[in-house]
Amino acid sequence: AKRLLQTTYDCWVKALNFVKPGNDYKDIGAIIEDHVTEQGFTTVKSFCGHGIGSVFHTNPNILHYRNSEPAGKMAAGHTFTIEPMICENGANYLMWPDDWTATTKDGGRSAQFEHTLLITPD
Repeated sequence: AKRLLQTTYDCWVKALNFVKPGNDYKDIGAIIEDHVTEQGFTTVKSFCGHGIGSVFHTNPNILHYRNSEPAGKMAAGHTFTIEPMICENGANYLMWPDDWTATTKDGGRSAQFEHTLLITPD
């Protein structure tokens, strides 16, 4: 469990450190997935980070796995979340009746860190 938490935290910090104007949003996913897979974990592909604006969940979608989605480039003033969900076994999930709580189908542990970021010019 400690290694799962540490790996989740570390991939999240690596992704945070990548954020700056001009970088591609899609590259966040590769940073996260590369780190967790080399540690033997998986990333949930059904949930993602998101932009925040006048609508809470908006573009861009921040995928937490290697992808080629054209999510655009980061720019000063953009606000979004990075919130990878990392699993010790499979990344398939079950949604509870409250339509908010998710658990792994195989009963394995998962961990998540989330942060909202505002890109500044520097």
